Amino acid sequence: MENGVHSIPVIGPDRRSTSGPDVPDAESAGPAGPETEFRILGPVEVHDARTGLRVLPTGAKQRALLGALVVRSGQTVSAHRLIDELWGEHPPANAGNALQAHVARLRRLLARPRPGSHEPHREWIATRSFGYVLRLGRATTDAERFNRLAAEGRAAAVGDPGRAADLLRRALALWRGPALEGSVRGAICAAEAAQLEESRLTALEALYDACLRAARHDEITGELEELTADHPVRERFYDLLMVALYRCGRQAEALGVYDRARKHLVRELGIEPGPALRDRMEAVLHHDPALAAPGPAGSFPAAPPRVPPPFTAAPDQEAAVLTLTHEIARLRGHVERLFLEQEALVRRFDSLQVASPRWG
Repeated sequence: MENGVHSIPVIGPDRRSTSGPDVPDAESAGPAGPETEFRILGPVEVHDARTGLRVLPTGAKQRALLGALVVRSGQTVSAHRLIDELWGEHPPANAGNALQAHVARLRRLLARPRPGSHEPHREWIATRSFGYVLRLGRATTDAERFNRLAAEGRAAAVGDPGRAADLLRRALALWRGPALEGSVRGAICAAEAAQLEESRLTALEALYDACLRAARHDEITGELEELTADHPVRERFYDLLMVALYRCGRQAEALGVYDRARKHLVRELGIEPGPALRDRMEAVLHHDPALAAPGPAGSFPAAPPRVPPPFTAAPDQEAAVLTLTHEIARLRGHVERLFLEQEALVRRFDSLQVASPRWG
């Protein structure tokens, strides 16, 4: 039952949750690393690196509550926003009391110390005037690790594509399923899940670009085939697959990929392929030398391609890519500021409706 504490089990490394299969860790915290990790790249869970135990909320509202607090960790989330996250447009008549009960149960669960350690309980969730805040302290999140490894991989792509591919695979191995799976009930988790999914797809594009730079084209054709099937209107995956197939001596199949991409785009979106994919088809058709794999030393063809692909970019294009990366970061920062401004407005609205704090 969702209203009972025992519906949120603590799962050991050799046991399985009734809510789904046990998934092994993709990357363990080092001896000096954080002991607790809040995980949202898949079903929401909390992992204790000291014991290997995992905490998995099984109730839908408990998952949504923990997911929202993790997404906004370090920030006060108003009770109004959390009620909306848990119940949407149909909150119960006593929504405030119901939220307090869910928070209290989550506190008791997260505060459990290691068995036999005699450690004091830690208050992960703190009460504020109009809401609650998850205080991570030395703890971290798998989303933070993913973003750090993916950024390191992208930065290494030009100078050391082999290392870049390895870093990006480590980052992607942290995913255990769709982001915040089972927690996407309200605006906070839904927005974060969408942004994380886009970051995952961008990391996949960077991974296979790095593989092509490292002349690993024969290793990735199968994976790219699956990605084009899973994301039939994402042109970049078709582009990468065409280059990989061409370098494997499969020109006809590479041209067939373009035809498949065009059919999907016309049927699903009513548009023709973009100029980058059209130019790639022309390059494959005419055996453009720029499509050749880099040499053993990582060198690229001296002759500039007619339309330089990202993995044969000239220095000025690399600067443009960096500029776009900074612009994306700036826009994400702007989105975060808008979230904070929204929270401030909600708090002001709540303060006008209540004479004294009543969320505790």
